[in-house]
Amino acid sequence: MNSFALRVKCPSRRGIVAAVSAYLADKGCNITDSAQFDDTGTGNFFMRVSFRSETGATLDELIADFEPTAKEFGMETEFFDESEKRKVVIMVSRFGHCLNDLLYRWRIGALPIEIVAVVSNHMDYQKVVVNHDIPFHCIKVTKENKPDAERRIMDVVEDTGAELIVLARYMQILSDEMCRKMSGRIINIHHSFLPSFKGANPYKQAFEKGVKLIGATSHYVTADLDEGPIIEQDVVRVTHAQSNEDYVALGRDVEAQVFSRAIHAHVHGRVFLNGNKTVVFPPSPGSYASERMG
Repeated sequence: MNSFALRVKCPSRRGIVAAVSAYLADKGCNITDSAQFDDTGTGNFFMRVSFRSETGATLDELIADFEPTAKEFGMETEFFDESEKRKVVIMVSRFGHCLNDLLYRWRIGALPIEIVAVVSNHMDYQKVVVNHDIPFHCIKVTKENKPDAERRIMDVVEDTGAELIVLARYMQILSDEMCRKMSGRIINIHHSFLPSFKGANPYKQAFEKGVKLIGATSHYVTADLDEGPIIEQDVVRVTHAQSNEDYVALGRDVEAQVFSRAIHAHVHGRVFLNGNKTVVFPPSPGSYASERMG
């Protein structure tokens, strides 16, 4: 049986859940997981449903026959096959912890993605990437060549058919034009502290201030630097006895975990943009299962 999912966003009103459930039942589909959220502040309704087709209904058939229901409720909808892996381009500079973590999770099947290319402005990780049989593109970026460099990056994205760009500690600011063109399709990761430290060596600043929590934030990229809609966050506790180097190591670990969870949520269709925020539904049962152990 084919396993599909349906994403719905529409104005909130009575009967949405009933209409979706009745439609899937009539098409011979069995719902295996469902999540919904009614935002009373904005009046928006969000829903994600996983289901199996028990009578051979195809994705094209399901999409076409759902149009009257979608029109009736003013729905933005997306049907997709949960077995299909999303095509992803990874971008990285000289910090490799997130890249290496993603390569491992991809290799064991813990992330349902197809890494179609890795783009970097340095050569540091060429061998690692090529050894995974993944195309590596070194695209140097300077103040003078930035527009041309971004055109080359977008050529890679378009030529590979990538649906998502992930910035695995890519230390270049993307242009407003690229952010707009790929809106909702670029995910970034960065450290987060309370209080906040910006500029060079934030971990050293945090150490010197005696910060007790080190965190990481993963978000969609917008023209407002590091202020896009947040997908995932987490923290790790530190103490007075730990060194600046400990702060960096612990921060590295939490960044990798938060980043992978954000990507996992996106590729499973669990994230909905809701103005400047996101709605993130919990993972379906079995969605973290790996194809192999290592």
